[in-house]
Amino acid sequence: MKKIVALCALLLACCTGILKAQTSQHTYNNQQLLAINVINNITQGNNPFLNISNPFLLNAVNNKPVEAGIVNTIQTFSATQFKYAMMMDVEVEALSNALLYNFINDWYGTRYRMGGTTKKGIDCSAFTGTLLSSIYGLSIPRTAREQYKICEQINKDELMTGDLVFFNTCGGISHVGVFLTNNRFVHASSSKGIMISSLDDTYFSKRFIGGGRVNQ
Repeated sequence: MKKIVALCALLLACCTGILKAQTSQHTYNNQQLLAINVINNITQGNNPFLNISNPFLLNAVNNKPVEAGIVNTIQTFSATQFKYAMMMDVEVEALSNALLYNFINDWYGTRYRMGGTTKKGIDCSAFTGTLLSSIYGLSIPRTAREQYKICEQINKDELMTGDLVFFNTCGGISHVGVFLTNNRFVHASSSKGIMISSLDDTYFSKRFIGGGRVNQ
């Protein structure tokens, strides 16, 4: 986390044009919001700003004390990975699957639509199916209930990135998302669309049924 804070200090020193933050049920302090906004304003992927040859970044590094290894961290990870590391309060090194977070970033904020399967609107089980197919090459059934049936049941403390998490939101297995890290999961919320939430949130902790792993 210290590396992310140091990086964000550099970004805030060099960047302008802060955009409105994307929000979820997680509460951010002002420093985190500013950092996420700055990162969100950088073109995703291998952005030249994050290349160590960038003179603005070099000047920021040379004029500020930084931890050993921060320069290598900047070179190794994309702006998208830094953004979601900040959102989920983890070290960026924990987000090694760049394709996954690029996928999430591409879909983030897409509105919820019951029965929907596209970026015009998508429901929870269609989103989990699309993510697992696109990132892991896995084919799973269409509904949350059917997805639960084909999974190996996983305890909460054994969840890994890419596992499914199931909830009873309106009777039985009625909601599903994809676990990421640090008790965070990405899902299609009926109220806010594609977003990241925490299993520790009161709403979800009360309704959590269990985790599932797709083995194919």
